[in-house]
Amino acid sequence: MSDMLTPTQFADLAESIAREAAALAARRRAEGVEVADRKSSIVDVVTAADREVEALVRSRIAAARPDDGFHGEESGAGAGTTGITWVVDPIDGTVNYLYGSEQYGVSIGVVRGSADPMTWEALAGVVVAPATGTVFRAARGEGATRDGAPLRVAAPASLAETLVATGFGYTADRRREQVAVLAGLIGEVRDVRRAGAASLDCCAVGAGTVDAYYERGINPWDMAAGAVVAAEAGAVVRVWEAGGTRSFLFAAPAVADELEALVRRLESDVLGG
Repeated sequence: MSDMLTPTQFADLAESIAREAAALAARRRAEGVEVADRKSSIVDVVTAADREVEALVRSRIAAARPDDGFHGEESGAGAGTTGITWVVDPIDGTVNYLYGSEQYGVSIGVVRGSADPMTWEALAGVVVAPATGTVFRAARGEGATRDGAPLRVAAPASLAETLVATGFGYTADRRREQVAVLAGLIGEVRDVRRAGAASLDCCAVGAGTVDAYYERGINPWDMAAGAVVAAEAGAVVRVWEAGGTRSFLFAAPAVADELEALVRRLESDVLGG
């Protein structure tokens, strides 16, 4: 199958699949959730719903675009022949989901190239929040929307007036490092928010409900869709290496350079190098 869909058409397909997947995730949450497995640490959990939702998404993509590649959090990667890769997090914010928080999302990104944020060309992204029904959507060159309404990033007047979102990893050592960076940051900005779902944090930047989001160590499936939403709403997206992994920043243009420089300096102080 050739790569003949436009970014908008990819977004249409992603939205249709994400809505169906979100409905399934919400049903399973209402029925009750149990931990099915653990990954990097005892707190890095997988539920049966994660696997079931990803299986649904993967099957729908395979039916519509059988020659595309796929990269999902739960079922791994599958190579394609079209140059298109679908990057999927079936339930981003699994711990929130486990605890009954509304802060979780179904995230489906479409990129040209492999599932590497440093090299891919993002085409479309959809993040659906099943608990609220909110749909964030973006297609390259077409802007970003929340429930059909156009999004635009905020314009903080200074770093001191910047509301920053962040997140933490699942291993104790990673969290200690991240908290040490945060300790140096928090006195330089308006305040900090931690919601627990990277895809929704990216969308929050696009919606202007936070001015920036940064985190070290998130995975491609965590941000593939949300990054498109943030960028199409006018956010600056930056990626760099820190402590053997990658740091990501999504920020209003007015503060992106200053915030990136601050986070990089703090990471260097904490991690060395």
